Amino acid sequence: MDQRIQFDAELIRRYDVTGPRYTSYPTVLHFQENLGPDRYRLQAEVSNRTARPLSLYFHIPFCDTVCFYCACNKVITRNRRRSSRYLESLFSEIAMQGALFDRSRPVQQLHWGGGTPTFIGHDEMFRLMEVTRDHFALLDDDSGEYSIEVDPRAAGPDTIAELRELGFNRLSVGIQDFDSRVQAAVNRVQPKELTAATLTAAREVGFRSVSVDLIYGLPLQSVESFAKTLDDVLDFSPDRLSVFNYAHLPRMFKSQRQIRESDLPSVEIKLAILQSVIEQLTSAGYVYIGMDHFAKPDDELASAQLGGSLCRNFQGYSTHADCDLVGLGASSIGIVGSIYAQNLRDVERYGACIDRGDLAVFRGVELSQDDLIRRDIIHRLTCDFALNFDSIGRRYGVEFRECFHEELVALKDLQADGLLDLSPSGLSVLPAGRLLIRNICMVFDAYLGSAGLRTYSKVI
Repeated sequence: MDQRIQFDAELIRRYDVTGPRYTSYPTVLHFQENLGPDRYRLQAEVSNRTARPLSLYFHIPFCDTVCFYCACNKVITRNRRRSSRYLESLFSEIAMQGALFDRSRPVQQLHWGGGTPTFIGHDEMFRLMEVTRDHFALLDDDSGEYSIEVDPRAAGPDTIAELRELGFNRLSVGIQDFDSRVQAAVNRVQPKELTAATLTAAREVGFRSVSVDLIYGLPLQSVESFAKTLDDVLDFSPDRLSVFNYAHLPRMFKSQRQIRESDLPSVEIKLAILQSVIEQLTSAGYVYIGMDHFAKPDDELASAQLGGSLCRNFQGYSTHADCDLVGLGASSIGIVGSIYAQNLRDVERYGACIDRGDLAVFRGVELSQDDLIRRDIIHRLTCDFALNFDSIGRRYGVEFRECFHEELVALKDLQADGLLDLSPSGLSVLPAGRLLIRNICMVFDAYLGSAGLRTYSKVI
């Protein structure tokens, strides 16, 4: 597989529209509130017949300060009692969800996200893992992919050691930017020395993989300042990096209204930052996985991509395509069988529902045959940067060229622009098209006409 990436500023400007990130297909904009607990239970029962392994996602929504750029579902509070009440509800949900899935199904993946998962106390973290082990078949041999998102401001070396003791072997560290002016502008003051202590501790206690998150397009950033941040990050030699484009959507996310739009870098500066990022990371030996993600060539993500087993879901890129995903906690989304199912987003409503003894599933979507085919196409494009028409046809019992005649015609324009190569048997994305993979996927999206594209972020 050709993992090269080519930055073509003219192409990017021409194709820089808004569009989905395709962590799901259909996207959450098309979830319906007519899918509730009963349908979810039925799908869990059906999925048990497959004996597929499980992936668990836990949403811990609490932060003690707000980062102005953040678009996550979160609760800003310094009152630790709020998390205690939430955890009691979460423990109850774990028991209810655990009863739906056979204990013979091993948990190959586990992830705590937020918010700030380490907002909860050490005893609470141990209790949460203990309750999870009581109701799901966690692995004891460190062979699973058990990860947690960490804010260095809320996780010193002692906490990192305790997380490793709990069974976590992968760490995702939020940095965003080391420049002090940028940090002040987004209300996330995080000294480099603090981050270094967290990353050093993770290496010392044996975390198998360390990933860092950066954001370009934040206020007061320049090509030079972000290049300095990236140089400092590379000194830590992380296994993976996620370098996200900041999507400024203040009409949707209240905290973003604290950011002065006049401080945001221009489109030209953002593109120059992106170009610099690509040059820095590829020169340092990292490969572009896709959708803002980079990894060392010997990382499991890169190996899975080369082997054709990479997948994509709400947690980003993953090496476990064969898992059903169980979402736990407020706003979490599960993928069980042929449905997506999302829990109530408001923490209080979530807790009240669970405390009544009900599952908190309030909306989702059951995928049709057409949805399943298009989801497979989109995920193969985002993961493999290639598509084999006959393979898709055999898998679903369809004639690909007949079913997607209009899409194949539309792809010819993208081929003419050098984004991809079309052949009778399939398509392959060219290095100049890898950054624009969302545009290619949008050709196969049957829902775009019924969704307001202003709701999505820019593709670059």
